[in-house]
Parts: sequence; C-alpha cells; structure tokens
Amino acid sequence: MARAVPPADPPEELPRVLLWRWRHNPLRRRTDLAQAWIALGLFLAVLAATPPATFLVGDTAYRHYRETARHQSATRHDTPAILVHDAPRHPEPGSDEAKQALYPVTVRFTDPQNHVRTAKTDVAPALTAGSTVRVWVDAEGQITDAPLNTDQVRSRAMGYAILAAMAVPVLGTAGYAYAHRRLERHHLAQWDTAWARVAPRWTASR
Repeated sequence: MARAVPPADPPEELPRVLLWRWRHNPLRRRTDLAQAWIALGLFLAVLAATPPATFLVGDTAYRHYRETARHQSATRHDTPAILVHDAPRHPEPGSDEAKQALYPVTVRFTDPQNHVRTAKTDVAPALTAGSTVRVWVDAEGQITDAPLNTDQVRSRAMGYAILAAMAVPVLGTAGYAYAHRRLERHHLAQWDTAWARVAPRWTASR
C-alpha cells in the first residue's frame, strides 16, 4: 500500500519576505523602517536621475568632441610623404594579418611652413623606398592622427553616456551601503547600551 506523502509546507510569500520592514511586527525597529524608506528613496532617485544624467553627459561629450574635431580639421593637414627606406616585409605575405600589419618607417615630407622634415610613421609592409604615403601633420609640423570623424565623435559621446547611465545606479548603491553601515553601527551601539544596563542584573542573579 502506497504511503501518503504529507503535504509540503506552503512557501512563505516572497513579497512578505522582501517587504518585511514595511509590515508592523514587534521586532521591527524604527531604523528598519528608516532603512526601507532610504532604499525606496534612492531607488526612485536613481530611476529619475539616470535618463537626464545620461543625456547631459552624452550631450556634453558630443559637443566637446565635435569642437575638438573642428579644431583638428582646422590645424591638421593631409600631405604626401616619401619613404626614405624600404618597409619590412611581413613573414606571411598575403595573409589577413599582413593586410592589417603596419611598420614604423622614416618618411620625408613638407610641413605647413614649407620646411622639409623627416619623421617615422606606420606604413603597410613591403613598401619600397620612394613610395608615397599620406600623413597628417599638425601646425607644429609633427606627424599626428587624422582629425576625428563623425562616427568617432558619436562613438565617444555614446561611451560617456553609457558610463553615466552606469554611474548613477552605482552611486545609489554606494549611498545605500553607506546608510546601511551607519544604521548597523547605530544598532550595535544600542545593543551595547542595553547590555550595559542589563549585565549587572544578569550577573547579580547568578
């Protein structure tokens, strides 16, 4: 004869466990309710602050990098440069790695003041001396990177916006952790005070 399986104990309702600080019970302390209000306040603050913070930071970064791109476009010049010597050959010519590889080679070019200069720049492998490559030169005649393009400006601004969107919840979590630590210290101080009051009677009764 099959044995009857006793019914399992009904699981405690999850919302009641998560929201125990909001329910009236003799063990709840005022600091427990305060901690619940702090958590709710910070949660709402994070929800309210994340969108505007993301927009403001992203917009500020976009304006900054757009102005940087304009300044770079006005002060940097694309000019031809001639290789002074051969570029190294890649050990695997024709491979995908070779197509992406660059080697530093000395080149000769004319700066914006019409002075002939030499400097090193990265070029594709196996280029021979006398080959011409394009380089960007700044107002001081130094080889530099190309000005930021529209995609780079947008990408950097988006990166800062994402960082801002992540930073707001992190700050909210840090604020809650700080409040929780202060409340725990308050609890410990209360326990010490209560024990100091009860300990003499406890010791005398033994």
